[in-house]
Amino acid sequence: MRDDDVNPGVPAPPRRQFLKYSGALGATAALSPALAACSAGPESTNDTGGGGSGKDRTLTAVIGYGNDGSWDPTQTASAFAMAANNHIYEGLLDTDPITREPYPALATAIPADPSATTWRFPLRSGATFHDGKPVTADDVVFVFDRILDPDTQTLAKGFFAPWLDSVRKVDARTVELVLKFPFPDGLSRLTLAKIMPRHVFSRPGAWDDAIKGLAVGSGPYRQTAHHPKSNTTFEAFAAYNGPRKPAFRKMNWLTIVDAAPRVAKISGTGAGAQIADNIPYANIPRLEQGGLKVAGGAGMNNLFLMFNTRHEPFDDVRVRQALHYAIDTEKMVRVALKGHGRPASSFLNEGNPGYRRARTVYDHDPDKAKALLRAAGVTDLKVEILAVNVSWIVDCLPTIKSSWDAIGVRTTLAPQETTAVFTKMDQKQDYQVVAAASNPNQFGRDADLIMHYNYGPGNLWMRYTRWAGHPVAQRLFKDMDRAAREPDPAKKKAMIQDYIDVVAEQAVLYPVVHNELMTAWDPRELSGIRAQPYPGINVLQAKWT
Repeated sequence: MRDDDVNPGVPAPPRRQFLKYSGALGATAALSPALAACSAGPESTNDTGGGGSGKDRTLTAVIGYGNDGSWDPTQTASAFAMAANNHIYEGLLDTDPITREPYPALATAIPADPSATTWRFPLRSGATFHDGKPVTADDVVFVFDRILDPDTQTLAKGFFAPWLDSVRKVDARTVELVLKFPFPDGLSRLTLAKIMPRHVFSRPGAWDDAIKGLAVGSGPYRQTAHHPKSNTTFEAFAAYNGPRKPAFRKMNWLTIVDAAPRVAKISGTGAGAQIADNIPYANIPRLEQGGLKVAGGAGMNNLFLMFNTRHEPFDDVRVRQALHYAIDTEKMVRVALKGHGRPASSFLNEGNPGYRRARTVYDHDPDKAKALLRAAGVTDLKVEILAVNVSWIVDCLPTIKSSWDAIGVRTTLAPQETTAVFTKMDQKQDYQVVAAASNPNQFGRDADLIMHYNYGPGNLWMRYTRWAGHPVAQRLFKDMDRAAREPDPAKKKAMIQDYIDVVAEQAVLYPVVHNELMTAWDPRELSGIRAQPYPGINVLQAKWT
């Protein structure tokens, strides 16, 4: 995200394989019904994927993020692709989209002892991939071998390599995971290792096809067509025998990043969709008056500032702190977010189980900001904010500019497409400050995962900030590793909270506000919808009203 947004000690994947947020790659591909090849597809958001009526009608959803990012489950942080992959693929265990509690998916049970260093998983009898081939232990080992391969840089590696030693085949339908140390939080992370068919993705070039949109899983829905920058269609997988059955015969997910047409698609007498995510706060009253249900989820979704610590004067912690203290966050929440957010008081949002108010909290204090700049010997500072053009981020930017202008920092706003911003990061171009959206809750909500997603010696974000070699960073990474290995939950929580205090004080990459993400749907047509606190939708427990 991108959004989100989406890595414990993650080595940087090759450029254009790590997909941030909406993660546009610009590839144009459409999958055949057999999901076996890629070819050019139509550019039409009016493609409903087959129509139908009554219970057989097509569920049409509007996603406020691009569908042209990577669809490789081991690589992607694309909000659209991650949401879709949760319907296409299964992990050994998957997690409830709201509670994030794990439940058996391809595995038949959750290990009785989460603190054990060996977990054995029998696979569900009769589970098959969308091409009709059975799911086997070899497929599970194939995916984990890719994730743990030291020579293959994937986003998923950072979620598993620190604590998972190996995955081995016991027999054709049983696997064993061998842990480096007890790590109960790993159970919920297994949903991030989507099981993919070895016979499909071991072929030459298949991982590139996965990036472009090739998706073959064992989940309740199979992908039937993929039109980047337009829409992706799905149909119920008739042979699915898992725990969360498909309730919709067909689905058509439209990608509409611009707010106005996205809202128009779900509202009024000509509404062409039944559900949409990323609803602008200003539109909530009108949608509710039109009979739609609008609900939000408060989580880790945040606007963050990321500083280039190799570009003076942002190598000085006092300058970074000054710019945070200068921001009128209460005004930002009131004006830009319409009350649907909170100023950050920790890296974690206040609803996270690991939350504690940080030792350094950037309450609006322009006098302190000016004093810090003076102490750093900084005068006549000019700053260009390189920002993503996500609609709610754009709404927040004027508050940052006016706040910085008010302390004598001449500020220029430079919002661009998300892909353009992070292409510059990947190319190691010079920059001063980036303002963007992030939501690690796409991957989970345990504090260890969230913090390692953003901080770590080989982490992509740390490469962007150029801070990983700093002595404070080196101490921080060691503290993070010690906390991850701590077996006592209370001690581990305290250790994480302590190193979050360091992250807050350093303000290298740090949230300004945490906000709610809003989802709207028509309750006259859909039931069982639950609004997520992270981008995308999950309809695995929804049905027609």
